[in-house]
Amino acid sequence: MKTICATLLLLAAMPIIASPITEDDAAVIDAIKTMYVAATNDDLAKFYTVAAPDFYSFDGGKRFSGDQLMALIKEVHAAGKVYVWTVNEPEVHVDGNTAWITYVNRGSVTDSSGKIDVTWLESAVLRKHDNKWMIHFFHSTRAH
Repeated sequence: MKTICATLLLLAAMPIIASPITEDDAAVIDAIKTMYVAATNDDLAKFYTVAAPDFYSFDGGKRFSGDQLMALIKEVHAAGKVYVWTVNEPEVHVDGNTAWITYVNRGSVTDSSGKIDVTWLESAVLRKHDNKWMIHFFHSTRAH
């Protein structure tokens, strides 16, 4: 019994080793990062290199198509706001041609009144089309 308890204590004290990132995991994360590059640059064409034609999102309590989301971002940029978005602590799950990702987006919003650090909890659902991961659904909730 002492041996079992000692073994369990030893295992509990060991650091948890994360699973290695697969090629699909990296491609899913890259698709999300590409979406942010497109949004940062108001680049609708680049956005649709990773967003499926039926893309939609839930953000700020509303539903947006891809065109509507990118138009909203373009409007806030024109109003002088600068957003910084990052992908932190991504968890990717792949099941055949479907994947979902959850992550923490630690970024900021800067305007004439200054910079505010913001954290969002985000997730997305992607499907593989012609060997490329495309975002079908995106959800963002502001954490603080």
